[in-house]
Formats: sequence, structure tokens, C-alpha cells
Amino acid sequence: MNLLDMLHAYQEEEETLHWEGSFGDYLELIKENPRIAMPAHTRIYDMIKAAGTVQHEQYTEYKFFSKNLFGLDESIEKLVDEYLYPASRRLDVRKRLLLLMGPVSGGKSTIVTMLKKGLEQFSRTKDGAVYAIKGCPMHEEPLHLIPEQLRANFEQDLQVKIEGNLCPICRMRVKEEFNGNIENMPIERIIFSEENRVGVGTFAPSDPKSQDISDLTGSIDFSTISEYGSESDPRAYRFDGELNKANRGLMEFQEMLKCDEKFLWNLLSLTQEGNFKAGRFALISADELIVAHTNETEYRHFISNKKNEALHSRILVMKIPYNLKASAEEKIYEKLIGQSDLKHVHIAPYALKTAAIFSVLTRLEPSKKANVDQLKKMYLYDGEILEGYMNKDIEELKKEAKNEGMFGIDPRYVINRISSALLKGNKTCINALDLLKALKDGLEQHASISTEEVERMMQFITIARQEYDKLSKNEVQRAFVYSFEESAKSLLDNYLDNVEAYCHSNKMHDPITGEEIDPDEKLMRSIEEQIQISENAKKAFREEILIRISLYARKGKTFDYTSHEGLKDAIEKKLFSDLKDVVKITTSSKTPDEMQLKRINEVSKRLMDSHGYCPTCANELLQYVGSLLNR
Repeated sequence: MNLLDMLHAYQEEEETLHWEGSFGDYLELIKENPRIAMPAHTRIYDMIKAAGTVQHEQYTEYKFFSKNLFGLDESIEKLVDEYLYPASRRLDVRKRLLLLMGPVSGGKSTIVTMLKKGLEQFSRTKDGAVYAIKGCPMHEEPLHLIPEQLRANFEQDLQVKIEGNLCPICRMRVKEEFNGNIENMPIERIIFSEENRVGVGTFAPSDPKSQDISDLTGSIDFSTISEYGSESDPRAYRFDGELNKANRGLMEFQEMLKCDEKFLWNLLSLTQEGNFKAGRFALISADELIVAHTNETEYRHFISNKKNEALHSRILVMKIPYNLKASAEEKIYEKLIGQSDLKHVHIAPYALKTAAIFSVLTRLEPSKKANVDQLKKMYLYDGEILEGYMNKDIEELKKEAKNEGMFGIDPRYVINRISSALLKGNKTCINALDLLKALKDGLEQHASISTEEVERMMQFITIARQEYDKLSKNEVQRAFVYSFEESAKSLLDNYLDNVEAYCHSNKMHDPITGEEIDPDEKLMRSIEEQIQISENAKKAFREEILIRISLYARKGKTFDYTSHEGLKDAIEKKLFSDLKDVVKITTSSKTPDEMQLKRINEVSKRLMDSHGYCPTCANELLQYVGSLLNR
């Protein structure tokens, strides 16, 4: 399909979304599908659920958010399950103003933006279709046309709940244009659009001296006063405030607690009663989710002010901390870099992971448990299985440090430093050491970091560097092992022969003399100790290996050293230990001989073909690991 065909297809789709009819036609639509008349909170919850969920052991992942937000699954789950779900069922929590509170660049604005964009798209679907009184400046629910005295009957017959009253404009139109015949009132399908100010609004505070409450609730049109004769005539009023235009959908209140108090008080009746005061009119109904966001400092100042107590009980605070999973942090950086014009710069494997390790470490609190440092916490939070720790231990760690993620280095700083490293010297490839240097150089430029904090951050950079050293040595280890696959296979066969004899209490035969000998315990332990299999756990580990071999045999599959992750790790580490001198000499030799050069080329090719390296960073990695082994 060419570009013009795509344009024509889009125009045809737009035409199919158009619907217009009478109020009677609208009632027929509701009889077929009562959910058409769902309130704003229900619509937003249904939109999120429609995208699907994934059930994990510790939490529920909502796919609506997971495409663009990483590492905030537990906060998102709390937002959906503890606020949106009960609000969608008309429970009292829907009468609360939702306040997202967290550190800068933590994802608050992204959550709201996704909800707004999602609503725009959802209103274009069959399940998310929204209908409104045609010509109403607030795009209000057509069921408001039904007189109060008849609503109970309509609710029972249509299986809906009718809340709210006609806006002043529609009340006048029913009386003057249609002589009270509400069945002839025109109804249309509307498509939410922040750009067109339909169902989605944003209010941003500005200078208190110049900003007027009319930005929220609309204003008098003085040019029409002489025509209509009164400020209380609806036709002389512009119902164009953010609360008016966001009706039926969502309004974002940016930096709410920096706003003048008079703007906040105007939200009291809206959150509690579903209406607000504007001009010289009766209370005006509005059905919308108001979601605000602020940082922790502003929030603490707000709740300490006794004058704000009436608002406290009407605000539901949801903490949105920084992500605490290194793997998710890495995805954040990948996403932001992917949106830039620097996609052509190659980023070496583990570079972003190393930066992520540093970032997450700065956000963690030291544990009171003697055997748990911040590095172990980071790995446990990221789903790593560490011997001696269970899920209940992770929960205890989280309960112990409830403020984790509300402080530390923000992703914005890190991505700025990554950008600096990408642009510096017009490099075509950057590695973890380049990023760590950029992060270190930028600490003193960070306005909000004290001297003491800089020292603490430097410690985390050192830890991240140490982790990268381990990762880089392991990377080269794997590449060298792959170039010595026959050695790995031989070591595995030898180990399995001894394990089988041990588990079956059999003797082995010396391959030269033929005499019976005991299984080689020293060989087996030299491999198992590589992955911290204790003396007490060795029997269970060996039996597990035999069970895995039996399972593979029944399925007609061949068992090799990669068939069991733990055994694979142990074999590679054992080989690397045995070949350490070879690796050391090969990688650090300034004048490699023919055999060494051949091995270097094999390893470099393996790194490029299977590990994501380019020629530049593969060569840099080998040189770096050589220097590490020479220390």
C-alpha cells in the first residue's frame, strides 16, 4: 500500500466513525449495549484491561503501560487495583482526586500521557465509543436529558445509572429550540482529542497574578453581553475551561500543589459531588478523572499546611518511585536512545547495564540485615536467584525500606551523560567504561547533589565498575570456551561418568590399568564449587543432573553442557579457571604468535557473531580483560 492509499484508507476509517441520530436512536443503542453510557472512571479502567494482563508470581503486569514504562509494575498494579478498579465500580474512591507523587523524571507524566493518548485511541474503538449531545460545549452524556422524576424507570429498563444534570446551554436549548421534546435532541458520536479539546484536558499553573479561575471553569463573553442582556444567560458564557472540555474523560493537573489555593478549592465539590461552580449558574455536572502529579517536597509542604486539611481527605496519593530493577532501567535507556538521531553509534554489550547498575544502587537503602548489601538487594529485586534467599526475604527487604526509589539518580541525568558520551569525539562505538567516566564527570555539574552525595555516588560507580569487570571476564570466558568446545564436551563427559557412578554407588574403571576405582570426588567438587554448590547440597545437585539427562533421553533429545544452566555455568568457569593462563597470555601479548593470533581471531569472531560486539569493542574487551588478568 503506497502513501496515498494509506491516506485514503485513513479518511475512509474516519468516515465510519461518524454517527449522528436522535435521542431515541441513542436509547436504542444503549438497549443493545448499556456500557455505552459508562462513566469516565469505568471507561479508563476498561481501556487498560482491554490491552491485556500478564500474571507474574509477585505482581500483575498491565500491558497497556508495559510498552513504554519499565520497572514500575508494582506501582501501576496499585494504581489500577486500588484506585481505578474500585472507582470503575462507583465506589467512594472515585470521589478522590488522584495525585501521583514521586521524584523528578520518575514516570509520573508518562503515566498521564499514556492515559490521555490511550483514551483518544480507545474512543475510536467499538468498545470505547462515546456519544454526546450535539452542540454541547461539554460533550455531555445524553441521558442527562431524562427528567429526574423518570430516571428510576429508565435506569431499570436500560440497566444503567444516570448521574448528573444538563449544562446551562443544553437546558436552554431543550426549552427554546425543541419545546421540551427531548426525543428530538440530536446526538453524535465524539472522538476524544486533546488537540481538539474533546474529553481530554491539561491545566498547568502559571503566574498566580495573571492566571484566572476561568482557565478551569470558563468565562463570561463580554462581547455578547449587549446582545443577550445578562451575564447569567448561558449564551453569554464560554464553557471552555479545562474542566468543561475534559468532561467524560480525563484532566491532567500539572504540578497541582504549586497552584494558587483558590484553584484547589474549586475542585472540592467536583471530586465529592461531581459538579463545580462557574459564573452565575447553578452547579455544573462533570464526569472526569482528575489526575495530578507533584514531587515529594511540594507534597510534604502541602500536607503541613493546616489550611489544606479539607483537601487532604479528598486526595488519594499514589507513590511513583524510581524503577529499582537494573534490567528495566536498561530498557529505559534503550528506548530513549532509540528515539534519538544517534542510533548509528554502536553501544557495546553491558554498557547500558553497567550504567543501570549504578543508577539503581543510588536508589536503594542499606539493609539492617548484616548479610544483605545494596548490590545483593539490586539482584534480588531484579528476579535473580541467590542461594539462601526466598521470596519472603525480598518482601521483608521492601517493607524495611519503604522510601526506596524516592531518591537517587534520575534517568534524565543518566541519559544526558550517555548522550554526552555518544557525542564525545564522534565515536562510532562506546563501552561501559566510557559511560562510567561520563557519569563520574557529570556528578560535580549536577546542581542538586551535595559534596557528601557525590562521595556516595562515587562509591556506587566503583561498585558498578567492579560488576562490569566480572561481566567482561565472564564474557571473554564464554567466548574462549566456545573456541574450545571439545574441551567442554570432554570435561562434561568425565563429570557425568563420575556423577552416575556416585549416585548409583558404583565403582569406575581406570582407562589405562582397568582396575576399579572410586568416583573422582575431587574432579566433581572442582566443578560444583564454581557455582557455590555446598558439600551438603552436592548429592541433590548430582541427582538433579541425572534426572535432567533421563528427561532428555525420554524426549529423544541430546544432553550437552548447555542443557542445564547451572552446569553450563560451572563447566565454563572450570574451563576458564584451567585456561586462565592461556587467556591471560593470549589477550595481553603485544606480539602474539601464530597460535595466539588464531585464538584471538576466533574469540573476536565469536564475540561479534553471537554476543553483539563490533570489531572495535570486541578488540577493546579483549585488551581490557587481558589487563585485568595481569593485575
